[in-house]
Amino acid sequence: MKILVADDSRVMRQIVIRTLRQAGYDDHDIVEAEDGADALAKVGSEKPDLILSDWNMPNMSGIECLQALRSSGSTVPFGFVTSEGSPEMRSKAADAGALFLIAKPFNEETFQEALSGVIA
Repeated sequence: MKILVADDSRVMRQIVIRTLRQAGYDDHDIVEAEDGADALAKVGSEKPDLILSDWNMPNMSGIECLQALRSSGSTVPFGFVTSEGSPEMRSKAADAGALFLIAKPFNEETFQEALSGVIA
């Protein structure tokens, strides 16, 4: 199983990856993307089974990436890991096809709850 982690902050990508491993997903391949445009390109080349994306990124935001994926017919499971978790953002994410939105701060239990049933 392959997970694509998209965030413009290298440090935040490392925190997300470390938390995934602490949550028990340490046997999955992890691919990193620097922004939404990079993530969109890597969906084609890497064929991830799940995308975890920040919302606010340069070049292409996470929501723009999700919208581009869905409009192209991609059904890859997609969730947000972001600093904002307002009801409006959660609603916009769900309407665009996101499975969940994890708001910072988070821990391994947060990931286990969000990913339960999404990945094995």
